[in-house]
Amino acid sequence: MYLFKDAAGEVLYIGKAASLRSRVRSYFQARTSDERSFVALVDRTVTDVETIVTGSEKEATILENNLVKERRPRWNVKLRDDKDFLCLRVDEAHEWPWVEVVRRPKPDGARYFGPYHSAQSIRRTLRLVNRHFQLRTCTDRTLYSRTRPCLEYFIKRCPGMCVHPVDREWYAGQVEAVTMSLAGKNAELLDRLEEQMTQAAAKLEYERASIYRDQLRAVERSLESQRVVSIKKEDEDAWGLHREAELVEVVVLRVRAGRVFEERTFSFDDALLPDEEVLRSVVSQFYAREDPPDIVLVPRPIAPAEVETLDAIWTERKGRSVSLRHPRRGAAADLVRLANENAAHAFGQKRRSEKSIEERLAEVQRRLGLAKLPRRVECVDISHLGGTDTVASLVSLWNGEPDSSRTRTFHVRDVSGGDDYGAMREVLSRRFRRAKDAKDADVQPGWEPPDLLVVDGGRGQLAVATAVLGELNVQGVDVCSLAKETENALSEKLVDRAYLPGRKNPVLLRQNSSALFLLARVRDEAHRVAVGFQQKIRRRKRLRSGLLDVPGVGPRTARALLTALGSLRRVKAATLEQLLAVEGVTRKQAQAIRAYAAEQTD
Repeated sequence: MYLFKDAAGEVLYIGKAASLRSRVRSYFQARTSDERSFVALVDRTVTDVETIVTGSEKEATILENNLVKERRPRWNVKLRDDKDFLCLRVDEAHEWPWVEVVRRPKPDGARYFGPYHSAQSIRRTLRLVNRHFQLRTCTDRTLYSRTRPCLEYFIKRCPGMCVHPVDREWYAGQVEAVTMSLAGKNAELLDRLEEQMTQAAAKLEYERASIYRDQLRAVERSLESQRVVSIKKEDEDAWGLHREAELVEVVVLRVRAGRVFEERTFSFDDALLPDEEVLRSVVSQFYAREDPPDIVLVPRPIAPAEVETLDAIWTERKGRSVSLRHPRRGAAADLVRLANENAAHAFGQKRRSEKSIEERLAEVQRRLGLAKLPRRVECVDISHLGGTDTVASLVSLWNGEPDSSRTRTFHVRDVSGGDDYGAMREVLSRRFRRAKDAKDADVQPGWEPPDLLVVDGGRGQLAVATAVLGELNVQGVDVCSLAKETENALSEKLVDRAYLPGRKNPVLLRQNSSALFLLARVRDEAHRVAVGFQQKIRRRKRLRSGLLDVPGVGPRTARALLTALGSLRRVKAATLEQLLAVEGVTRKQAQAIRAYAAEQTD
């Protein structure tokens, strides 16, 4: 194993070879047959080579995957980490297992399914599970603290084990059916459900038989949308690849019981490696996190030694034979051809989408007369309730899409009484001061100035924003405001109007134009975040204010009581012994709480 590093010690490339001396030497030869784009940069970029000796090719492959994931070298192909996706988790060792959404799988013995590439796909899966398989959806804390069933029980989506006796064997069968469906074993699940329905009907358990019937129909409907591509019983994944210069799109079609169970796509914008190495790296990293199928089909031949190593690693993990193949004819080759077509289609869709984004941003730039394309758009919104609990939000769009990593919320400290202009000035001043360090030179990460600043309001808010940018000498930031105003003097209909500095009249934007849509989107998102934050503060104050009225009870004790007992109502209803069981609560405090609860009851 060898690691190329630059002068700063950053890892540029991670590779492996049986003979490190000859392989590393080849990178620095004047004439080489290696056509990889980055090879020409090695002699003037790489200043250090670190080597690692492993006991076998298998160990080298596993170590390479781990190092690429950890060090993220510039010239290697890197898959997006699973923590960026959503997974479904089922812990069958739990008393009453349920399906929960998680973002970071852990080696805790539970079963994980996914990752799912979009929230929409995971919602669709959960909808099927919750509607037809009657697993609980609540947390342990809710389950073991309920005294009566929730709505899920009354609409027949949960057996109500929180208060009613439930057949554990039947519930375990429901969990098994769900895990089979999530694993793509729908053909086996259909046979199982049909058998259970027949057995229940024979025992005159017609209500249970109807449940199995509905589950059977739901699984059949989900299979209708899955394309049949094979009549074989083996599980197989077919990989496809489409490249244009350094832009590469990789697709995997996951086939279970002859049907395309799932399609996943991976995009790489700076792939300097040849197709074969891109495939090897992507496939190797992908199955380091996912269970491999019986057969893995790839559209380009991979070195026999690499194939042998990967087969051995996957077979050892799965416990039965797994093979990597490059088919040239027959049904398997047709499946790979289909994967290649999907890769080309996904590539075209993404490029068209990027072109559409460019056109929309260009329209905003043209209509508002901006100095540059507004790729980064920020909006500030102020929220308060009758002049109290004043807060603000700062949200960001990148290429027209919300960037949650740049969402900020502010407590307005120096202004009160509903002074929106003063609050706007304070928040913008704090935001743009954070954009520079103490030397007023380098931008702090995450606080880079936007291309366009949008403020919610009219000419007054716009004047405040312009003044703040001028006072802080912020350069290169366009600013506008977006206000809801009546369409005309004879109409009560509200329309959005954009105002620009130095211009008295608003900019006329068509109500359905993409320019207005982008401005309204960032404004509405800022309003949603600000109102949500303000409501959260009010709820917290309401929840804690009652306990803070009790003599001797401070914020820390109030927080401990609410965490342990769940609500202010339960704290008031708790016995002296229950209050004393909470860590940090003294007998004097418990007696004061009991006296306070009695006064409230009277």
